[in-house]
Amino acid sequence: MLSDPRVAGMLQLLKAAARPPAGAGRIAVALGVGAVTHLMFAAGVLAMMIAMFHGMSQTLGQVPSPLSWAVNALLLAQFPLMHSLLLTPRGGRWLAQMLPGAYGGTLATTTYALIAAVQLLLLFTLWTPSGIIWWRAEGTAFWVMCVVYASAWLLLTKASFDAGVEVQSGALGWMSMLSRIAPRFPDMPTRGLFAVIRQPIYVAFALTLWTVPVWTPDQLMLAIGFTAYCLLAPVLKERRFLKRYGERFRRYQADVPYALPIPKKPTNLN
Repeated sequence: MLSDPRVAGMLQLLKAAARPPAGAGRIAVALGVGAVTHLMFAAGVLAMMIAMFHGMSQTLGQVPSPLSWAVNALLLAQFPLMHSLLLTPRGGRWLAQMLPGAYGGTLATTTYALIAAVQLLLLFTLWTPSGIIWWRAEGTAFWVMCVVYASAWLLLTKASFDAGVEVQSGALGWMSMLSRIAPRFPDMPTRGLFAVIRQPIYVAFALTLWTVPVWTPDQLMLAIGFTAYCLLAPVLKERRFLKRYGERFRRYQADVPYALPIPKKPTNLN
């Protein structure tokens, strides 16, 4: 377990953060930004899990119809658009400038996670329900759907860990600032679920959208919108990885299927 580079990298970061160099102001800012980010991240994910579990039928938005559909569409669009924009070179420069001071660049991954968390929280709390419920699982079907829905979330959690939990959670930025070191990103993910398919995060995310126990027009709108994002975003991600890792990523593409776990003859990635 400790030989796994994913675990070793996180443990090394935790060890450095546990004994930070002197600098009360830097330490206070790093801990404060980290606390806010992780609290918002937890709130955003929890809001998403609960809202989708109820088919988006118990959210807090109160915009009158038909304007509510336009507002819901904007809430839905803002997440993938901003999420993708901030991953571009220009978006990366913006992230480095959002928090003033010498550590704006160091905190970029934390800032990215914080923005994503706020976006999720806005989407899944301010959505205005249509009030229409098409189908609600009952009896045995309800418990089966609960297990399937929970399994999809566990799969997403596992995929996020395999991709580098310190980056996915936003911990890399504030812990690097706390330790006064340059952020060290995890290597190209090829282990765990990434050894089975190249896009486990997007596949698992899509599964959470379609395994809910309550179906409404709202949930269908959300599922279609985010599934489209899950189909398009990995294309851009693979372009970035191809530029960053070159021939190594080409070999990975040749060996590992895109989204369906169809076995291939592996090539040495080292």
